[in-house]
Amino acid sequence: MIRANAYIIAARRSANGRLGGLHRNRRIEDLATPVLLQALEDAHIEASRVEALVVGNTTAGSNPARLVALFAGLPDHCIALTIDRQAASGLEAVTSAVARIATGEADIVAAGGVEALSTAPWRITKPRTLYHLPRFIGLAQADNGESADHAMVEAAEALARRLSIPRNAQDEYTIASHIKAALARDARRLSREIVALRNKPEETRDELVDEPDIDDMEAFPAIIGDGTITAGNSSLPADGAAFVVVVSERIYQSLGRPPALVVEATASVGVAPSADIEAPTVAARLLAERRGCPPFADLEAIELGETSAVQAIAFRAALELPERILNADGGQVARGQPAGAASAVLVVRLFTRLVRTDDLAPGARGAAVIGAAGGQALAALFARV
Repeated sequence: MIRANAYIIAARRSANGRLGGLHRNRRIEDLATPVLLQALEDAHIEASRVEALVVGNTTAGSNPARLVALFAGLPDHCIALTIDRQAASGLEAVTSAVARIATGEADIVAAGGVEALSTAPWRITKPRTLYHLPRFIGLAQADNGESADHAMVEAAEALARRLSIPRNAQDEYTIASHIKAALARDARRLSREIVALRNKPEETRDELVDEPDIDDMEAFPAIIGDGTITAGNSSLPADGAAFVVVVSERIYQSLGRPPALVVEATASVGVAPSADIEAPTVAARLLAERRGCPPFADLEAIELGETSAVQAIAFRAALELPERILNADGGQVARGQPAGAASAVLVVRLFTRLVRTDDLAPGARGAAVIGAAGGQALAALFARV
């Protein structure tokens, strides 16, 4: 569905930090609030005018959107909604905000995602009897104790075998992603989107970008047996926040029609959990069908929230994408994945690539695509206006 009467006029994010690293002492409100307020300042919108806040998050519990709204000084009557769709949470929050504007429920909505894994509450199972000890469980872990991350690795290994994608190809893709991210950092393309939470150089760059060489990559052991998936060629969990500001036609006109993004179409899919790693490709193909034109041939940018290098390689091959448009400034294997914020980061990246780029004309398009644990995926098509 085309929602051209809802405009994304500002987009900002924090630097991604490794667990126990850059954001190790920051609670969810400490991480989210400065990013949200900077996005509002960029949009020339006072916090008191925000009517709704939609936040993707997977670990805090309760309704952290309300906590963030209060810390950011949003009005008491501001609606606060938290969405948990695992890695797709942030993009789901953004498309939900767009829908609220498009249906006339609000004129100004802030949306995005935040994940403060380093300070998140621990999740512990309840012992079945007095003689059993409690145990810690991870993100999206099943009741039977099976790790969703382990299932993802198994699916990735199966995909690598089926498509004959060797480990060296995965390692090389990862190194290339790190190099792209480093080049973008050195060219200061990322400084226009990252909010420094303190006046220190490390706050202006993603902490996980360290430009490994092939020897570094080869040193990583396989996660499963003699497989090809390693911690080096996979996306690592991270802390981070990303927010956008969405306004109605009326507000957009009153602000002088600044460069902005609109959502032209979305595609949400579910697949068998065993095919989890291929869900983003399914969502992307459905998005192309809804566009009614060849898959992504005319796009300037595609931001894929890949869980591993093998997923990105398979995605690019399945859609026959030119290398220049997919994660041109590096992907999640280079900057990490802050769960609930991960797909909101993709929207911020598209805003930089399509709106902050002066040589692109109105009508330039890009897509954000991400999978979520359990065989889910979400894709959205954006256009510059």
